[in-house]
Amino acid sequence: MASASSTSIVIPAFNEGVITGDVVSQLKALASWHEIIVIDDGSTDDTGAQARQAGATVITHPYTKGNGAAVKTGIRYATGEFILIVDGDGQHRTEDALHIVEQLGEYDLVVGARSSVSQATPARRAGNFVLSWLASYLAEHPIPDLTSGFRAMRHSYVKDFIHLLPNGFSTPTTTTLAFIKAGYNVTFVPSEAHVRAGHSKIRFVRDGVKFFLILLRVITIYSPLRIFVPAALTSFTVGSGYMLWTILFHSRVTNSSVLLIVLGVVVFLMGLVCEQISAIRFDRRK
Repeated sequence: MASASSTSIVIPAFNEGVITGDVVSQLKALASWHEIIVIDDGSTDDTGAQARQAGATVITHPYTKGNGAAVKTGIRYATGEFILIVDGDGQHRTEDALHIVEQLGEYDLVVGARSSVSQATPARRAGNFVLSWLASYLAEHPIPDLTSGFRAMRHSYVKDFIHLLPNGFSTPTTTTLAFIKAGYNVTFVPSEAHVRAGHSKIRFVRDGVKFFLILLRVITIYSPLRIFVPAALTSFTVGSGYMLWTILFHSRVTNSSVLLIVLGVVVFLMGLVCEQISAIRFDRRK
């Protein structure tokens, strides 16, 4: 079981001066952590000053790079055996931090999963539900909350995936899928969220599309056939059905049906090749 003394807390923050200092103070009052690192992602307010005054180590980006880039900076600078990531906007209950960290040891990634009621607007709740359902199918593992930034993990393990983490708002998505598909132990523990301070930087449509593409990207890296097989079967089935219909009712075979069948076969063969490349790539990294 992990302890606070072996855990580095990483807090990415951008223009969160009104709350980041309070988050740091609450965490310091909760336990004696190995260190608390706040990454000021090029803020134009006093985010860094407030965090430093509260007792955190502050790393400042010279310009805004994105939430994911801030998390990667924190991972590189952290020295603890374990890492706990906490958003700097005050939406996470700091009292849940110890409970999440205590699950480490038996598990390699522990995610604070929010209930649907505490996930912002109804539209965003619906979007998160769809993404979580799709991710659960692709990863072959139940994922109740794909986008929660409140998570703890083994430092040495997440460093293996740092090259996969994007600079934007999709680090939680990527780390969750990467840990699951790499075969590490992953669990989700209930954690209610407060109403965040300030305004969210996530845009529902724009970032929703990005999250979807990241799902496809990460699953393609680790389990390509989960994407290629359904695509191949769809094309092959539609082509075969159309060919049978034209034979029965028109006594001929159309070029469209042949192309769809051939496309299904080609996509399946591409999936097999990608699966082999994925296996070789993962073995080399090990």
